Amino acid sequence: MKHAGTATLESLGPLLKQIRQANLLRERKPGAFYLKSSGFLHFHEDSAGIFADLKIDGKFERFPVTTLAEQQMFIAKFRELMNSLKN
Repeated sequence: MKHAGTATLESLGPLLKQIRQANLLRERKPGAFYLKSSGFLHFHEDSAGIFADLKIDGKFERFPVTTLAEQQMFIAKFRELMNSLKN
């Protein structure tokens, strides 16, 4: 599974816009987000679709984000995690 390319990341524009609002993260390159100095979120693509790898409790968990419904489910989980990190 390869990292998501430019066209794929562009198709995730609204999702990425929401992620970029998280002040705790730095986007070192398009679609690759870091929390402090550690990789925290990035995207992959293959024939099965588009996936977000999000670090939860020290390990990456994979979430499908191909459809709008999948993106909405992912962003809810992402926001929940961001809120827990702020506290």
